[in-house]
Amino acid sequence: QYPGHQPYPGNAWQPGQPGWPTNPGYPGQAAPLGAPQPGYPGAVPPWAHGPAPTPGPGRFAKFVAAGAVALALMAGSGIAGGAVALALDPGSGGRTFTAAPIINSADLPGIAAKVANSVVSISTGNGEGSGVVLTADGYVLTNNHVIASADGDTVRVVFADGKNVRAKIVGTDPKTDLAVIKADGVSGLNPATFGDSDGMRVGDTVLALGSPLGLQGSVTAGIISARDRTIQAGSENQRPQQGVSSISGLLQTDAPINPGNSGGALINTRGEVIGINTAIATAGQGTGNIGVGFAIPSNKAKAVAEQLQRGQKVSHPSLGVAVNTAENGGALIAQVNPDSPAAKAGLREGDIVTRFGDRVISESNDLVAAVQAGRVGDRVELTYVRDGAEAKATVTLAETS
Repeated sequence: QYPGHQPYPGNAWQPGQPGWPTNPGYPGQAAPLGAPQPGYPGAVPPWAHGPAPTPGPGRFAKFVAAGAVALALMAGSGIAGGAVALALDPGSGGRTFTAAPIINSADLPGIAAKVANSVVSISTGNGEGSGVVLTADGYVLTNNHVIASADGDTVRVVFADGKNVRAKIVGTDPKTDLAVIKADGVSGLNPATFGDSDGMRVGDTVLALGSPLGLQGSVTAGIISARDRTIQAGSENQRPQQGVSSISGLLQTDAPINPGNSGGALINTRGEVIGINTAIATAGQGTGNIGVGFAIPSNKAKAVAEQLQRGQKVSHPSLGVAVNTAENGGALIAQVNPDSPAAKAGLREGDIVTRFGDRVISESNDLVAAVQAGRVGDRVELTYVRDGAEAKATVTLAETS
């Protein structure tokens, strides 16, 4: 595209473009959603089903990490066999919320300035991403895929004032695509204020802050486009044991985010972080913004960050099945893992799950989201159809392997 010109750090390589270097193992190209994946012969794994293909031959919508080199979301999470294994916190259960104020566009600069010093740029030596300051003494929250390419356990952090310091990776949780790092020798930082992501409504104004394409301190504006989205993300050359990963409960936004924004802040009109930017949908051969981005809700991100700071393992419930969307609705079980909660409850390949607890299951993503909304040890009654007859079973969610 620009022969002889080096791309900005953190930009995803565009395969086939003259003058752009190659990126071994991760060509910056997400696999088309719904395409068969290595390691799953004869069947498309459940998380490989996404939005309908974009009209036109060979063009598919796809999700890519909005980070350094368009790595697969949650790379290395090891979700083998298609186990539904990710976790998000349960619903609000009757809580009441105060909506973020409606503001005039003239107020946006002040809102952005309030948070600017709490957002950093992160470099691994192999790419760049963004992060959000958690504490005055240097703990920073980012995406796991941002720091996954680091050589060893250290990265570099650049603060809003230009200070560049070394940081150590404290803890990672690939299944939620979150990580915490600790910057060396810093104090008096400006921790971000986290808001209540459950209180965000479709149509609320939001700002995205981060370092897209290595451009530190960038701010874009948009709205919350949808809530509780389930997406699939992967790269074309992803290792077979990784498959394509799913994550549910995400906030969708049209605030422009691009490669390098990963780990940055999505904020409300109070200047509170209500999401951690993590993925974008792309069309055709491009990897840039098309107005469909996704953020991990702040309530989940903050809870995971606190556990990682304390050195604790983050728990993830598993049902132990691979599912596809059934022809007439519901989640068709394509595989049951041995000794899994589903196997112990008597579920079989070919069963169609139509209800999980109080949630109606219309497609495979509904079941993924329902499991992720639970906790290890939860006992849940589900309804399924086998050979045309409806039946019920009770499953006890277990820790994912």
